[in-house]
This record gives sequence, structure tokens and C-alpha cells, in this order.
Amino acid sequence: MKISKGFKSFIGISMIKIFTLIGVFIVFYLIGYIFVKGISVINLDFLTKHPSNSMTEGGVLPAIVGSFYLTFLSVIIAIIPGIATSIYLNEYANKGFLVDFIKVSINNLASVPSVVYGLFGLGVFVNYFKFGVSLLSGALTLSVVILPLIISSTLEALKAIPNSLREASMALGATKWYTIRNVLLPIALPSIITGIVLSLARAAGETAPILFTAAVFYMPELPDSIFSEVMALPYHIYALISEGTHPEKQVPIAYGSSLVLLGVVILLSGVAFYVREKSRRIYDKIGH
Repeated sequence: MKISKGFKSFIGISMIKIFTLIGVFIVFYLIGYIFVKGISVINLDFLTKHPSNSMTEGGVLPAIVGSFYLTFLSVIIAIIPGIATSIYLNEYANKGFLVDFIKVSINNLASVPSVVYGLFGLGVFVNYFKFGVSLLSGALTLSVVILPLIISSTLEALKAIPNSLREASMALGATKWYTIRNVLLPIALPSIITGIVLSLARAAGETAPILFTAAVFYMPELPDSIFSEVMALPYHIYALISEGTHPEKQVPIAYGSSLVLLGVVILLSGVAFYVREKSRRIYDKIGH
């Protein structure tokens, strides 16, 4: 019996809808589960005080501040090399096997397990450069983690710009660098910002890269220099679950910390979504 194309299309679309619903259900179930488990400990004291009484009371302020420092310092370190690399590969480098190989390698770096980056940071930044376990070592390691994302997003943004704009600018007597700086980068900026915000979200949630390079179980004070050790929400959660000696009190705190971290990541992802939609409208106007 021959199956009609319409029936095949119906089956295909139905399967897509079913798997989409399953994915959405899993995401909302996880968010709801963490919310229910963690909301009971969320209050002003939890967000503004230090841990106390063997990590069974108090708040997570040092972990929030440490995550903030690590995340934003890593992005600041990675922005200029990431954008500069993208500009060179897309605008200056001669197209060929070597450039294609570099682009594929950059994409592959995004799939490297995080623990490998952690060991890299331990060997290079902590031991070789003698930065020790510090905010600087952790931020440098995270910058290597997010660098492929920034490069890829910037490359895609530059590729999406029609060549006619480059040719028009050059025809008017503008130099290549002037065209890049005043024509291409302003158009690509929304997508570049989207990549940067997404890299912020990824850096905020990483545990393995800071496990060996920056994070400690407890600090009585906030970090006062780039060479200070730091607490961070991802490692704080890991430590409470795996090393806590009072699980009946520390597990709820771990869920509360997870909820705070999840809120930060969702907020950053929401900003990225808004910027991406804005950038699409800009490209649509250019296309028309």
C-alpha cells in the first residue's frame, strides 16, 4: 500500500510537535522542580549575607559577587580577541583550506568538555604563569571557554551583511578598515551583543573551569583583588551537595543557590533573545 505525501507530511509534523512538547515539558519541569525546592530559602538575608554556622545558615552573597566578577571579567578579556579574530577571518584572510580549518577548529572548541578547560587553566594560568588559584586564573580560563562562542556569533553576523554594502563603501573611496569600523560593525553590533550576552550566560553556569582555578568552598570576606580566591554559585552548589556535612540544612540552601543561578541565566538569555530579535529586524530592513 502506497502512503501518500500528505500522510507522510502529517506524520512528520506530528512527530516534530510531539518532540517539541516533550522538550518544553522537560525544561518547565526542571525549572518548576528547582523553584519548588529552592523558593523556601530565598529571602533578603539569603541574597545579602555571608554563609555562617558551617554553611548551614546565612546567605550566598560572596558566591553571587564571585560569580559576577568571574563572568564579567572573562567576557571583558574575551571580547577584543574574539571580535578581532572574526574580523580577520571574514574580511582579511585569503579564503582557502587553512581558513576553513581554523573555522572548523573554532567550532569544535565549543564542544570540548568543560573539565578539559579547567585542567588547561590549572596547568597554564595557575601553575605556569603563577597566578595561583585566583579570580584572574578563573576569569582567563572562562574567557577561553566562551571565546569560540563570541568568534562564531561575530563571524555569522559579518557573513550576513551583503557584499554590496562593502563594495558601495569602497567605491566611495573608503578604506577597508574604515568600511569595517563605520559600516560593517554597526550593522553587526546587535548580533555581536547577542553572542556576548549568551557567553555571559554560559560563563555564569560553568563549574569545571573554575573548580581548579578560582573557586573555594568558603571565604569570610569578599574578594579584594584579581589575585583573591572567590566563591561562585556553580561551585557553591556542587560543594554543598558533595561535601556538606549537614545535608538536611545544606541541600535546601543548594536548591536556593540553584534557583538564584537559574534566574541569572534566564535573565541573560532573555536579554540575548531580545537583542537577537532586534538584530533580525535590522537585517530585514537591509534586505528590503
